[in-house]
Amino acid sequence: MNTRHFSLAQYRQEWFGNVRADTLSGLVVAMALIPEAIAFSIIAGVDPKVGLFASFSIAVIIAFVGGRPGMISAATAATAVLMTPLVAGHGLEYLLAATVLAGVIQVVFGLLKLGALMRFVSRSVMTGFVNALAILIFMAQLPELTNVTWMTYVLVAGALAIIYLLPRVTNAVPSPLVAIIVITVLTMIFQFDVRNVGDMGELPDAFPVFHLPMVPLTLETLMIILPYSLAVAVVGLLESLMTAQLIDDLTDTRSNRNQECAGQGIANFFTGFIGGMAGCAMIGQSMINVKSGGRGRLSTFIAGIVLLILVVVLDQWVRQIPMPALVAVMIMVSIGTFSWSSIKNLKDHPRSSSVVMVSVVAVVVATHNLAIGVLVGVLLSGIFFAWKIAQLFGVRSELSEDGTQRTYHVEGQLFFASVEDFNAAFDFREALEKVVIDVSRAHIWDISSVGALDMVVMKFRREGADVEIVGLNEASATIVDRLAVHDKPDALEEFMKEGH
Repeated sequence: MNTRHFSLAQYRQEWFGNVRADTLSGLVVAMALIPEAIAFSIIAGVDPKVGLFASFSIAVIIAFVGGRPGMISAATAATAVLMTPLVAGHGLEYLLAATVLAGVIQVVFGLLKLGALMRFVSRSVMTGFVNALAILIFMAQLPELTNVTWMTYVLVAGALAIIYLLPRVTNAVPSPLVAIIVITVLTMIFQFDVRNVGDMGELPDAFPVFHLPMVPLTLETLMIILPYSLAVAVVGLLESLMTAQLIDDLTDTRSNRNQECAGQGIANFFTGFIGGMAGCAMIGQSMINVKSGGRGRLSTFIAGIVLLILVVVLDQWVRQIPMPALVAVMIMVSIGTFSWSSIKNLKDHPRSSSVVMVSVVAVVVATHNLAIGVLVGVLLSGIFFAWKIAQLFGVRSELSEDGTQRTYHVEGQLFFASVEDFNAAFDFREALEKVVIDVSRAHIWDISSVGALDMVVMKFRREGADVEIVGLNEASATIVDRLAVHDKPDALEEFMKEGH
């Protein structure tokens, strides 16, 4: 299980164990956050500073209280799109109130240790999630690559060349950072006709201040924001925990999922009070951070602080950063995020696993909603797993030499998916004095299987046979004792009254 107990020494190591690389990677991430935060603000229908302040606040706070060092959290499209109807119908102040409430809900989820639910997300769902995100990241760059000047393509190609070729020479500085600086300098010197960050929207001219959401403190307000807050809380945690798992795998380290849930909640809660929108972990920026050498909490903190300094203090320089440089960085992320081996594995892996993976990709790309895609994947995984386990179930029987007793040997997992096969295995018309149901090689899991056992026992008793159940293991005996009715007084009479 991917959880860790708190250790002060470990926490200090997470902050200062990788200072140089964390600082440099944080700089890269800060630059990549700017156009994303502005774009997500536009999606939500609010001023760009709402997304920029949110990205600063969430990144800085999660650096202290999050459960996955090195993961970048900020304003995201996944949460922004959920808030769009709320902003359209009620305005910015209700968005801020919903952000605060979403934070409270996420903290409660963390205290309830719901992060453990990630164990039910299969590897196929994870692969589909990663591939879908890679495709969405690439698709998000297409507006910057259509109806643009030819120089845009030249600069994107140049930036990609720097990103991929520089590491062959040196890894002293993250190649994406070098690409952004070089392309920016060239654009400023030669005045290339390309879009820049300043074209994305107006940058804030002051630091964020405390702001209490101006909404009526009534039950009506709660009913308005609760559905949005709950959706944002669930989607935000889902994306954050999935991203945390991905970073775990990439860095061969472990995260504390429940701490991450609570940390996301704390970050969103306080962000709502400085005029920021809700956010969560960002797979794209997290991948940039990891691939640039970022591993610790310092990288996330630097990303948030530098972002604020860039957009408020150095805004005249930031406006000049050409979009082709940032597009190239995101294309690198898209290529690096996609699991290319999963294409080759389609013919080698079990068909059910491939169907789950492809379904997640298709649903997420079609809906642009990660939650729906992952939910579909989890449901399909559950159905395929239940079907597979049900196929391992069987019942065989043997008749005694005198023909008066038949023993049924039940083998495998008896649960809702195998109940039909269980019922069909018994012959109730056979004239017997005694029936023995041997479940020593079976396990009874749920109320459906207990109900099926009850039904079989009652039907044999109705035909006049004495029924004995043998071989119940401890767990099966516990659920049968609690839920079964066949051994209760007058059980047969009640069964007959029901018309069986």
